[in-house]
Amino acid sequence: MSKYKKMILAACNGLIALVICSPAFAASKLDTGDTAWLLTSTAIVLFMTIPGVALFYGGMSGKKNVLSVLMHSFSIACLVSIIWMVAGYSLAFSSSGGQYVGDLGRMFFSHLTKDAVNGTIPESLFIVFQMTFAIITAALITGAIAERMKFSALLWFAGLWSLIVYSPVTFWVWGGGFLGSAGVLDFAGGTVVHINSGVAALVACVMLGKRKGYGTENLTPHNLVLTVIGASMLWIGWFGFNAGSALAADEFAVNAFVVTNIAAASGLVMWLVMSVIM
Repeated sequence: MSKYKKMILAACNGLIALVICSPAFAASKLDTGDTAWLLTSTAIVLFMTIPGVALFYGGMSGKKNVLSVLMHSFSIACLVSIIWMVAGYSLAFSSSGGQYVGDLGRMFFSHLTKDAVNGTIPESLFIVFQMTFAIITAALITGAIAERMKFSALLWFAGLWSLIVYSPVTFWVWGGGFLGSAGVLDFAGGTVVHINSGVAALVACVMLGKRKGYGTENLTPHNLVLTVIGASMLWIGWFGFNAGSALAADEFAVNAFVVTNIAAASGLVMWLVMSVIM
């Protein structure tokens, strides 16, 4: 082989290696480590709602309503899972070309294939990870209306809210909508989950009015032990919620993991300090 042919062959080999190692090529390759971490995070985030949120709110309710409050979270987990599969995910993450809501092109996960990859994880895993976010966001609202709304009315409210409010807001921030395009940053749901559910809970409280018996009857919590157990489960769940939002087992996930624990510990310590001072 001539000298020039060897040089051309070496250049071609180098070009092929460059393409294979490029971020664009690597981004479409499944990573088993990232997949394993997201599988774990998904299970942990679901664990936050059932039984974490259920026990947290159930312990603070009255004795006669504790089972109903527990079932709020369990029922919402089932209902929102179905809604997410039917149309919620499509409205939140499909590319409609608009700025406010996705289209219905991904209803019933019709676009999904066995080998579909989102970054370095299966797209089906990304879908179910985001499903757990939709579940807990709706479940968080129930603390504001516990013991004040009929069970059937709550399910209607949670189902419609998930479809009409949660999915579009998710699209605004994470799906290519106007907030994300404007530079709004939301690593793990500060806007999509917490502000969203907080505003919904406040509006629900205002619409329902003052709780019956407030100020005249004994409304002490039924069992604060259940609440502490639920809070502990939520603390653990935040590791999957926050670190899992990196969508990879990398330095960003580790940083989120560390910050989550320090922030939670700091909050508890300051609560103890303030309880002594006041």
